[in-house]
Amino acid sequence: MVIDRNAVVTLEAKLKDSDGHVLGNEAETMVYLHGDHGGIFPLVEQGLNGKQVGEEFTVSLQPEDAFGEYDEALIRVEPQSVFPANVIVGMQFEGVPQGEEDDRWIVYTVTDIAGGQVVIDGNHPLAGERLLFSCVVKDVRSATAEELAHGHVHGAHGAHH
Repeated sequence: MVIDRNAVVTLEAKLKDSDGHVLGNEAETMVYLHGDHGGIFPLVEQGLNGKQVGEEFTVSLQPEDAFGEYDEALIRVEPQSVFPANVIVGMQFEGVPQGEEDDRWIVYTVTDIAGGQVVIDGNHPLAGERLLFSCVVKDVRSATAEELAHGHVHGAHGAHH
């Protein structure tokens, strides 16, 4: 079976930064629903169209193809008093970007604490990075009606609802 819209695709994938360092595990198994369901980077999905089990694929992802450009506007400095007493660098919190409506929540990471102030950053840790995505297609199958209705994979390595 070839990879086409509404196929469930299993990949052994590797993601590297621009210096060639592997991000995460050396090779991770990932399963996604193919066809604009948001389970994988669009440029990767486009390149996997028509591939079959055993085929390899590699693509360079510019920031706009992956986690976006780094946005200085997503850095905030807040008084330490608005955080829990045990706040430490690396903690994460959900919040609304300044000037945004309440329906756009993002994850902020504490990047610095000094002088009674806490610096939080709402950028993805890989924002602004060029990445290299490489994979081997391990399995391709038709999605079930339930997976199509929910817009994601169920079962092994997929979501469970």
